[in-house]
Amino acid sequence: MGHHHHHEPADYGRAFAVGLALNGFFVLLEAGCGMYAQSLALLADAGHNFSDVLGLLLAWGAMTLASRRPTERRTYGLRRTTIIAALANAVLLLVAVGAISWEAIRRFAHPEPPQEGFIIWVATAGIVVNTATALLFLRGSHHDVNIRGAFLHMAADAAVSLGVVVAGVAIYFTHWLWIDPAISLVIAAVILLSTWGVLRESLDLALDAVPKGIEPRAVEEYLAALPGVSEVHDLHIWGLSTTEAALTAHLVMPEVTYEDALLLQITRELHDRFGIEHSTLQVERGNLADYPCGTPCSTTGERPA
Repeated sequence: MGHHHHHEPADYGRAFAVGLALNGFFVLLEAGCGMYAQSLALLADAGHNFSDVLGLLLAWGAMTLASRRPTERRTYGLRRTTIIAALANAVLLLVAVGAISWEAIRRFAHPEPPQEGFIIWVATAGIVVNTATALLFLRGSHHDVNIRGAFLHMAADAAVSLGVVVAGVAIYFTHWLWIDPAISLVIAAVILLSTWGVLRESLDLALDAVPKGIEPRAVEEYLAALPGVSEVHDLHIWGLSTTEAALTAHLVMPEVTYEDALLLQITRELHDRFGIEHSTLQVERGNLADYPCGTPCSTTGERPA
């Protein structure tokens, strides 16, 4: 049996704390100004930014829990909390999209004149806050998919705030009140597009699908081509967390006697070539006739496809 243990993730606790403080203050400011200025675009963006605050809080909490050591009952630790947090974030964003869209449609029928000056200045502050928060995660975005997600999300929020500024300027010059709910629907569409991929990927991880970026056929071909391997079966690849993958497989090796050295090489190459952090391999001699069901790992009498 071969194991490759994961490396401890970098500590981004301070970045999360600063990001939460900045965005929490800005959400209160933007919501208050949105109500005062009667701007749905500002309120929509405030709702989006509030979901970002919850998302950062969930991601920070999950990162903290995932760093805890395994226990007798939780032998993998709490790494999967990062998957739960990602899925919860996606659901929160979809709820925000629904609320924003509903209010935007209502505003088309009953437009309310906003105060353009508030829209422009508050949304400009949003660009500054979201850009500053994104920069906190810029360095880690190159090697950690969770941190990259936080960086891209905040960068997208800066772009959304820019859209609100455009709405304020357009209303100031044209006095077309429909621009406010129209921009809100654009914001909702941007959120939906950015969220859909996160929702699908986190749901796949929650259902133990092969993590994105790992091609199972390529892994199987690599294992099958190893010296002494005549067959590979019961290959399973799944996510331990949003950043770590695990693998189990049975290798039929009738003639090989130097198992330890070979298994160590395989686990290292699975990590280096495919990013699989934790590998468990079972070696069989190929005497499958000794098993009534045709394979030592099956208890159903059916050989896995």
